[in-house]
Amino acid sequence: MAADRLSAIFSALADPTRRAILARLAEGDATVSELAQPFSISLPAISRHLKVLEQAGLITRTRSAQWRSSSLRTEALREVLDWMEPYHELWDARLDRLDAHLRRMQDHDADGA
Repeated sequence: MAADRLSAIFSALADPTRRAILARLAEGDATVSELAQPFSISLPAISRHLKVLEQAGLITRTRSAQWRSSSLRTEALREVLDWMEPYHELWDARLDRLDAHLRRMQDHDADGA
């Protein structure tokens, strides 16, 4: 995966409105009007957010007659998860060590009490 693609994905995910749009699209496809409903911003602003999401590969947009629908593309999110996996494993290992250390301290305190 190109670093530029990962940067585009993270840049798109950095905006709370775009994250909310993705959360809505996780429930199913939606039109621009449907996506705009919970926000107090204009339809053109929503369209700009959708363009950023599309360029990052997070959504696809299709046109059917007068309707333009957006769909979530989970492949891009998988790329982010794949990139983050080594860090997830690192933190799991660190938390396991902390848990073991705390258990040893509790055992030591129980033995001394």
